[in-house]
Amino acid sequence: MAERSTAAVDVADNSGDEPLAAKADEATADGVAKAQEPADENKGDADGERQGAEPPIATPELHSGHKLARRYRLEECVTRLDGFSSWRAVDEKLRRAVGVHLLPADHPRARSVLAAARSSALLGDPRFVQVLDAVEENDLVYVVHEWLPDATELTALLAAGPLEAHEAYQLVSQISQAMAAAHREGLAHLRLTPSAILRTSSGQYRIRGLAVNAALRGITSDRPQRTDTEAIGALLYAALTQRWPYERDAYGLSGLPKGVGLIAPDQVRAGIHRGLSELAMRALVNDGATASRQEPPCTTPDELAKAVAAMPRIRPPEPAFTAPPEYQRTTYQQGTYGRPGLHPGTPVTQNIAAAPPRPLQSRTGKALKWGVAALLITALGLGSWQLADTLLERNKDSGGTKTSQPNDDEAPQKKSDPKPLQISDATVFAPNGSGIEPEDVPNATDGEPGTAWITGQYRGFANFGNLPQRKDGSGIIVDLGSVKDVSGIDIDMYRSGQTVEVLAADEDASAPSAVSDFPQEMTKLEPVTDKLEATLDKPVRTRYILIHITELPTDGSPSAFRGGISEIRISG
Repeated sequence: MAERSTAAVDVADNSGDEPLAAKADEATADGVAKAQEPADENKGDADGERQGAEPPIATPELHSGHKLARRYRLEECVTRLDGFSSWRAVDEKLRRAVGVHLLPADHPRARSVLAAARSSALLGDPRFVQVLDAVEENDLVYVVHEWLPDATELTALLAAGPLEAHEAYQLVSQISQAMAAAHREGLAHLRLTPSAILRTSSGQYRIRGLAVNAALRGITSDRPQRTDTEAIGALLYAALTQRWPYERDAYGLSGLPKGVGLIAPDQVRAGIHRGLSELAMRALVNDGATASRQEPPCTTPDELAKAVAAMPRIRPPEPAFTAPPEYQRTTYQQGTYGRPGLHPGTPVTQNIAAAPPRPLQSRTGKALKWGVAALLITALGLGSWQLADTLLERNKDSGGTKTSQPNDDEAPQKKSDPKPLQISDATVFAPNGSGIEPEDVPNATDGEPGTAWITGQYRGFANFGNLPQRKDGSGIIVDLGSVKDVSGIDIDMYRSGQTVEVLAADEDASAPSAVSDFPQEMTKLEPVTDKLEATLDKPVRTRYILIHITELPTDGSPSAFRGGISEIRISG
C-alpha cells in the first residue's frame, strides 16, 4: 500500500489532534511543496483519504477568553491546522473542562464535520470520548467534546517503553470491541493513532475523535473496516515492540529498518507474548504481512475482537513482594540525641550506662512499706476465706454434684471463612427476548477491573428509556454450574447510583429467565454505590443468581442514562 511522505510530529495534549508545531513542509511526488498534516503511516492515497490538494483555508482568528454560546470559554489553542483549530475550553455552566473544534461555516468540510459529530454523539458509547455539542452559529461551526484530565495518551505510555503482555492484551481487547460496536452502527474512525487512544486512571482505554477527526481532515476510505482493523494492529504492534510497523518514524516511535519489510513483533524484541505477536500480524495482513501461522487474517474489528476472545486469557502479573525495611533504632534511642554524629572511620564503641544510685531510705519510709505489706496480706487472706465459703455453700445446695461441662453439640460453632465460588457461565438478563450487549457479559466475570458489561445510553427516563421491551429492567444471570450454598456477594458496579437487587432461583430451577423465576431475595431493591456487598445470615442454596437492574444513573446530562456491571464475585 502506498504511503504518504510525512515528517515526525509532536504529541498533542488531550484534543485528539497534533499541536501547532505539527505542520511540516515536504516536497510531494511532483516536486511541489505543501503543508502536510500529521500522517497516518499505515494509510495511503490508494485508499482515497485525500480527494486532491486543497488551497490553504484561513483559520478563524479567535483568542483565549472568547466565549461560544455564552457558555464555552476558550482557554488554550492546541491545534491550528488546515483551516480549523482545536482548543481546551471551560464549560462555565457545568464548571468542567471540555475540548472544542472550530472551523468557519463556509469551510468545505464544515457540513461533513457537523454530520460526523452528530452521528458520533448518537452512539453514546462510554468507550469513546463523547461529543457533547455540535453547533453552527455566527459563521462558525464548533464541536464540543469531553476532556479527560486524568487520562494518559498511548503516545506517552509508549514513550516510557513497550507495554507488558497483560496491558497490551487489555489495549487490543478493549479497542477492538469498541470499534466493532461503532462499525455495527455504521461509524468508522479512520484515524486510530496512538494520540487517539487514552488510558484512564482506572485502566480503561477510551477512543477520541470517532468519525470527527477524519472529517476535519477530509479523510475517507473505501474499506473503513479494514482501515480501522489495520490501525488497531499497528497500535498493538507498537505496544509490544515500541516500534511503528512501517519504515517511517511516527508518533515518537522509530520505524522498522528499510528493506526488511514487516516482521513479527516477537522477531523484533525478545520475550514478547507469542499469541499477541501473531494477533498483530493477523490484523496487519491487510498491508501485505504474512501471519506467522496459518490463521486467517482479521479484516474487521469484529473478527479481531473474536480472535482476542478466543485467546487464552492473559492474567495480570503477580505483585512483586517487597521485604519490609530493616528496623533501625532512632538517634534518640541510640543515646546520641542532640549530639553530633560520628565521623566516617571512627570506631564504634558500646556505651554502658551506669546504674542509678539506690534511693535513700529513712525510718519513716521503712515503717510505711511494712504497713502496706501487712494490709495487702490481710486483704488476700480475707478474700480467700470468703471465696472458699461461697464455693462450699454452692456445693451443699446442689447436693454435691459436679458442674457438668457442655458437650460438643452445645459448644458454639466457629463459622468458617467464606470461599470464592467458581462462576460457570454468565448471560444477559433478557426477559422480553431482547438482551443488552450480550457479547460483553463475560467482561463482568473475567476478573479484570478495567472491563465491564455496559448498557447503551437511554434518553428521557432512568428506567431504560421507559421502553416496553425494558419494562422488567436488565442485568446479568450468573450460573454456578451446580447447586451450591451461597453466603456472600461482592459486585463492582460500572457506575454509582444504579437501582439494583440480587435474587436467587430455587434449588430445583432450570434455565430461569424471568424475574418470577428468582423468588429468593438476597439483597433489597435500592440504589447502590459503585460497590454492592452483602453477607447473608443464612446461606441460600441455588445455582442461578440474578443481578437485576431496574433504574440507571445519569450519563453526563440530566436526560441521558447509562449503567452496567464491572465485576461479579460470589462466595459460599
